[in-house]
Order: sequence, then structure tokens, then C-alpha cells
Amino acid sequence: MAIGQISVLLIALAAVHLPLGAYLARVYTSPKHLRVERAGYRLMRVDADAEQKWSSYLFSLLGFSMASLLFLYALGRLQNHLPMSLGVSAFDPAGAWNTAVSFVANTNWQWYSGEAAAGHFYQMAGLAVQNFVSAAVGISVAIALIRGFQRSGTDGRLGNFWSDLTRTCVRVLLPMAFLGAIVLLATGVIQNFDSHTAVQTVTGATQSVLGGPVASQEVIKELGTNGGGFFNANSAHPFENPTPISNLFEIFLILVIPFTLPRTFGIMVGDKRQGWAILSVMSSLWLASVALLTWAEMSGPGAVARAAGGALEGKELRFGTAGSALFAAATTGTSTGAVNAMHDSLTAPGGGVAIFGMLLGEVAPGGVGTGLYGLLMLAIVAVFVGGLMVGRTPEYLGKKIGRQEITLVALYILTMPLLVLVGTAVAIATPAGQAGIQELGPHGLSEVLYAVTSAANNNGSAFAGLTAATPFYNTLLGVAMLAGRFIPIALVLALAGRFASQRTTPTTAGTLPTHQPLFVGLVAAVTVVIVGLTFIPVLSLGPIVESLT
Repeated sequence: MAIGQISVLLIALAAVHLPLGAYLARVYTSPKHLRVERAGYRLMRVDADAEQKWSSYLFSLLGFSMASLLFLYALGRLQNHLPMSLGVSAFDPAGAWNTAVSFVANTNWQWYSGEAAAGHFYQMAGLAVQNFVSAAVGISVAIALIRGFQRSGTDGRLGNFWSDLTRTCVRVLLPMAFLGAIVLLATGVIQNFDSHTAVQTVTGATQSVLGGPVASQEVIKELGTNGGGFFNANSAHPFENPTPISNLFEIFLILVIPFTLPRTFGIMVGDKRQGWAILSVMSSLWLASVALLTWAEMSGPGAVARAAGGALEGKELRFGTAGSALFAAATTGTSTGAVNAMHDSLTAPGGGVAIFGMLLGEVAPGGVGTGLYGLLMLAIVAVFVGGLMVGRTPEYLGKKIGRQEITLVALYILTMPLLVLVGTAVAIATPAGQAGIQELGPHGLSEVLYAVTSAANNNGSAFAGLTAATPFYNTLLGVAMLAGRFIPIALVLALAGRFASQRTTPTTAGTLPTHQPLFVGLVAAVTVVIVGLTFIPVLSLGPIVESLT
């Protein structure tokens, strides 16, 4: 069962890898603008052909994100006055802040129950729109970094943010989401504007069931590696994910763009072998996560799990243990945050693998755009280490890695651990943070660690044992989401600008080959070692000690 699902998924991803990767490269290198794109540029009053330096690119991105945040905050605070509000109340200030930050930062963490707290208009005009544009922001940053490698001796210009954002939405996400929504409808995902309907259960009781525009939001939730369910049960809800077929298709949607962007990278830098190398690192790390999580949930630990054919608590039987483990590995290996099972009910080693997948920086394969540029930053570290070992100035794709470049990379890598460890310590050490913990002992620490890790890595999934709907956690996690999203983006764009201003160094006999299996292994080892050295102490106090006991 597990091997069959994984095989079908890998075949589907392999089938679209080459054509979709080539298409994405054409999208970002074409000099032509579509008519609908030109109309958008006129509306925004921008010149899409004007190249921007990295600082201008960053300010455009931050300005757009800030405007989006304020707009979404206003929708949350005024929700009871919106059309199709279904009679729900407005969000309180802390809750509206957390939700606005969450969806603008591509985290989609939810402290609220979707069907009870969000009306149809807020879901469509606010949350679904941000699912598109926040994903487009991540892809745009990855493309800007690729251009930094691609260009030589310029004044640091990386393209135009408004053009990249618009093209990503119009040419990539919208058409793919349209086709994906049709597939989801065919599998049974609902799409309507119904409010609550009274239905009779099999026991004769009456239950109120909410309809809504679910398929259109579900598809971009997965495709843009967003997360954030229309319903509180997220992708475990039968209206969002009704069958094993829809479950496998949603996993495909989560992985298709992150696993395809390395192909785009290889084409745009003029060396497809570089794309294959990055893809190999992503694939090996993700397959290891799938194998470990599947083993943990299907074979152990404990006689009950083995006797039942797997750890069934917190899982939907229509997906099975294998389908739930595969979904969990996909969602924590990317920045998606959607869940089809209760992660709080994962076995101790299974929960540890899920946390570790996020602590990798979500580069296996990571979110749309964020996974690629995150792994490229780690590849630069691997090149730097390799260069020091052979006594040469490190180079990656013809760009020298000097003091200023490695400083930017180091700050990028240190940002997430600082947010995770400090945030977890604050939550554990304060009464307001302790009040939300459901379990005592190591599992309680895992709940807090998972939540802060999810926020700082812009994942959005949760163990769900933590009571996070409080002003303390709404504020703490909101700060972690903002810093975890935009500080790394600023560092990536600054590095891209430096690379674009450098002249490309010709390859010599002493240049470290960055397309061979040795380099793939080096990057994978650097990724795991950095995480291990940073997080093993806190993991030892949480999931590791829980597994041993």
C-alpha cells in the first residue's frame, strides 16, 4: 500500500518535471507581456520593463506585503459587516493580526475554526487571494536569486518584482489551480455558496453542515504550499479531501512546483546538471523523511500499533496509515501546513521526524520558491566548506564566495534557529505560554517546539494539542512568522544583488564540481549537520526522550 502510493506519486511528479520546468523558465525569461498583465500594470501604475536593483526589488516586495497585511487585517476586523458573513463575529485585534500575518507570510497558521469563525467572503476575497500572491512572492524571490547567478558585472539589477509577481499568478498559479480544482471537484470536493444546512444523521439527530467554495481554495492551499483549511479538520475533512485518490492528488499538488523549480534553475543558469544536483538533494532528504515517518506510524513503537497494522489514533481510515504518513512527510517537508491527520497523535518518533523536516529549513523540497532558495543557500555553505578544504577561494556557478557573501548566508541560516529556540524558551518560561500546553513532560515541550518551528519556518501545521488561540501565542507566533518570512528574503535578495554585480569567473581545473554525486552528498550532509548541531539538545528533551520512554 505505502510503496504503491509512493510509486504512483513519483511517476506523476517525474512526468511533469521536464515540461513544467521548461515552461517556468520561459515564463520568467520571455520579454513579452500578456494583454491582461499589461492591464494590471496600468492599474498598479508600474513600469514592468524597468529593472530593479535588489534594494528596490525588496522595498516593492515589502510594500506589497504590508499593504496586503493591512487589507487582510481590516477584513478580519470588519468581517461581521461583509457580505456572505454567515453571521460570524469580527476577529479580535490579536486574532486578526495573527491571521493577516499568517496568510501574508505564506504560513497559514490558524488559531480559529474555519467553519465557525470565517465567512465565505472573507475566505474568498481575503484568504484565498493571499494564497495566490504570497506563493507568488516566494517564487519571485527564487527567480531573483537565479538571475543573480545568471548575470555578470551588472549594477545588481534582478528584474522587476511587479512583473515576476504578476506572471507567477497569471501564467503559473491561476491556470494550474483552475485545472486542479476541476480534478478535485471530480473526486468529490465541494464547491458552492451554501450556508449552514440542517441534515439528519444516521442516529436520527440533526446536524448543521456548512457548504462553501472549498475546491477553489483547497487547490491553491496545496499548490502554493500554503495550508490553512476551509474547515477546522483541514484536509482530514471529507468536504476538503474525500477519497484516497483526492488525498494522493493533493500530495502531488503540494510537491509539484517545489520539485520542478530545480529544473527551471538549471535551464536559467545554462547548466541543467546544476538543477539535477539540487533536485537530488531535495529528493534524497524527502524520501528519507517519508521512509522514517511511514516506519514510525506503521511498524512501531509499541505492540498495539503493530497488532493494528499501524498507529491509527488521529488518522482517517479512508486514507490509512500509509496515506497519512505520506501526507505528513509532504506537508512538513514543504511549507504547506495542511494536515490530513492529527499530528499530535503521531507516534513519538513520527512526530520527531515531522519536526525535524521543518527544522531542516523546509528544503526537502521546501515551499514554492522558498525551498529552492533555501537549499541554494546551503549549497553555498557546502561550496565554502569545500573551498576551505582544498585551499581555494570558494566559487559557486562562477560567483566567488567572499566574506560579505558568506556573512549574508550565515545570517540567513542563523535566523530560523534563533527564532525557534528563543520563541520556544519564552513560551516554556512564561505563565502565559505554559497555560496553553496540554500535556506535561516531553510531549508538552514537543507541542510548543512544533508550534514555534511551524511559525518560524512559515509552515502552519500544528500538533493541535497546544491551546494557541490566546493573545500570547497569537502575538508570539505572529512575530515569528513575520521575521521568519521577511528577514531571510531580505538576505537572499541582498546576496543576489552582490552576485549580479560580480563578473562570472571561468571554470578551471581547480573549481569544485557542483553537479556530481560527491557535491550532492556534501550538501545533504551540511544540511543535516547544521540542523543536528543546532537542535539536537531541544529534540533530546522532547521527541527523542519521549521515544525512548
